[in-house]
This record gives sequence, C-alpha cells and structure tokens, in this order.
Amino acid sequence: MIRPVALWMALRYLRTQRANQFASLVGVASVLGVALGVAALIVVLSVMNGFENELRSRLVSITGHAAVLTGRQGDGWRELRDDLRTWPGIVAAAPYVELEAMLANGGELAGVVIEGMDPAQNAAFADQRAAIFGEGLAELRPGTFNALLGRALAMRLGLATGERVRVMVPVRDADGRLVSRLREITVAGVFEIGVRDHDSVRVLLNLADAAQLAGLGDRVTGVRLEMADIFAAPEILRRWEAHWAAAGGAGFATTDWTRDNASYFRAVRIEKVMMTLLLSLIVAVAAFNIVATLVMIVTDKRPGIAILRTLGFSRRMIIATFALQGLLIGWVGVLAGILAGSLLAENIASVVPALENFFGFEFMPADVYYLTSLPVDLQVDDLFWVSVIALLMTAIATIYPALRAASVAPAEVLRYE
Repeated sequence: MIRPVALWMALRYLRTQRANQFASLVGVASVLGVALGVAALIVVLSVMNGFENELRSRLVSITGHAAVLTGRQGDGWRELRDDLRTWPGIVAAAPYVELEAMLANGGELAGVVIEGMDPAQNAAFADQRAAIFGEGLAELRPGTFNALLGRALAMRLGLATGERVRVMVPVRDADGRLVSRLREITVAGVFEIGVRDHDSVRVLLNLADAAQLAGLGDRVTGVRLEMADIFAAPEILRRWEAHWAAAGGAGFATTDWTRDNASYFRAVRIEKVMMTLLLSLIVAVAAFNIVATLVMIVTDKRPGIAILRTLGFSRRMIIATFALQGLLIGWVGVLAGILAGSLLAENIASVVPALENFFGFEFMPADVYYLTSLPVDLQVDDLFWVSVIALLMTAIATIYPALRAASVAPAEVLRYE
C-alpha cells in the first residue's frame, strides 16, 4: 500500500526517536500527559453530569416538570386539569395548594412553605417522589393533618415523627384584616431532598388539609405536570398555552423546572465550565511537552531534513511531516485517555469505595452530599468535545517545531557534514 510521503516520514522519525533517549522519554511523557488530562476531564464531567441529573431528579420531585398557576382563583381547575391530561407530551396533571406559614414548637419559630397534594392524584409522580418521601406519602390522609417535614426544618424545631406542632397561617377575615389561623399538625415523617433551600422550609400536607388551612375551599393554587420528556417541558407548555388561549380559556401563568430552578442549574453549568478550563491545563502542559519533543527531533534530524530538501521536499511537506508527528502523539494520548476515562467513569462506583478503604476516609460523606454512591453520566457529547479540545491543543503545539524544521537551510547544514 502506497502511503503519503509526509506521513511515512513522520512515522519513521517517531520510530527512530528511540536513538535519542531523552527525546523519547519526553515523548512518552507527552502521550501520558495528554491521556491523563483527557481521562481526568471525562471522569470529572461524567460525575458532574451525574450530580446534575441527581439534583434535577430531587428538585422536580417537589416542583414537578411544570405547573399551571391558577392564582387561588381556580374554581374551574378540574376543567383545566382534564384538558392538560389530554395534551400530547403531558403524562400526568395533579392539583396542588401552596401557602406560606409559620411553625412554632416551644420557643422556636420557622417560616415554611406548605404544599398540599393528593397522593391518590399523584400516582403518576410516585416513582420520582417515592425515593425522596418513602412511605410517608401514604400518611397524608385528608382530615388527619399529618405532615412531612424537611429534615433540616425538623432538626431546627426539634421535632420527631409522631410529635405535634402548631402552624400559623396568615389569612384575611371578612373585613379584609390580616389575621392568623392556628392549627396543630402531626409530624408523620421527615424527608431529605439534599437541597437546603427546600429541606429547611418545605412541609407536605394532604391537598384538602392545606386548602382548609389557606381558606381556599374547593379552589387550588395550580396544577402540577409531568412530561414524557422533561427537556421538552418549556416547548410543550408554550404550545398548550397557545391552544388554551385560542379556545378562549382563562389566562393562567405557567412555569417549568428550568425557570423554577434556574439558579441551581446555572451554578452547575458554571462549575462544569470552570472545571473543564482547569483540567484542560493538564492537556496544555502535555502540549508543551510535545513542543519540546518535536524541537529535539528537529535539532537531531537537521541533516536528514537538509537531505530531504535537496531531494525535492518542499517546505510544506516538511511542515506536514513534523505536524503529523505531533498530531500522532496527540491522537495516541487522546485515544488512551478516552479509553481510560470511560472505563474509570463506568466503574467509579466500585473504584471510589476501594480508594476510601485504602486511604481511610470518605471522599463524599453521605451526611454532606446526601448520596450513597457517586452518580455518573457518561455522555458522547463530552467525549467529542474533550477530544476536540485535546487535539486542538496538540495541533497548536506542532506549529512552532514544524515551522522551525521548514526553516532549515540545506546548504548551511550540509556544508559541515
């Protein structure tokens, strides 16, 4: 098989590089550096993807994928709910009541957000909520005023399962004056989402009990939705709003998980970008090693380069020869890094416990991160972009040595040979 001359020469120079042991050592270090950087990027991004998925799952267990807000004027919420249930892409719709209140236990006070929901109507949400709330949802029976409290809130108020706590809800009387409605509720259980903004303020009640506390009667605050595709929630909601308005339905505000939790996911994206930039420095250092390797090869092969020039090699072919050497080093490092990073990411659930046992401490304490295992989500897009970044850096690293090789003057070099 006839190979391009530049590629053939690049491979030949790499094979004969072992004659210069120092250049060979630096070349191996370059490959290992690129592989290490690529593997580190893949593992870290996969773990951060897993954290993002876990955070999303926990947050939507409370907020749902989307919601249509009736603004406490929802006398016709059943018609609204039934219409939503028939809309393509929406797999579940359930009413809810949300109100602000104050809990008091002894001398401790805490502002809370009470959510009223009907476990029977939330059957479609059971999978995502069961992991967070467990069997406690079954205790939210109408008329019992049983409640589930966030763990941080329960600890702050010194409450345990089975204890009773006073709740104060601000309402307006017949004269429009703001008064407090008092009621005792029973702690039927505690839950832990892993997001302090929710764990320290969230209280779950039965839908009818929450509506009674808020003085809503048969009305609700809104209807929560679950979509077949969580990422399509904003688009599905926009299409439904257009349909509802065209049908002459009352105007309702809408929201979805991307708006409700925008700050959390923005923070995760910023962290991913910063970690990518920081870990890319490992690849950048390896790229500098490629520069050093190629410069030493150019210095060592000056007579050979001069002979090639006299045999008819153009400057462009010389540049291509040494650029291909650098790219081959980069490609080997990238492939090794992708393989190592992918294997490590896929098996991190067994690797991390082994490292914890070896070093004698927990990398991810469950009481801090609310996780029993490290979540991982290896995405093809990440593999692609990590490879592109690494190959781009190695390509840039070849420019100076290749130009230096092309600048060799044959007559001057061969004069002393």
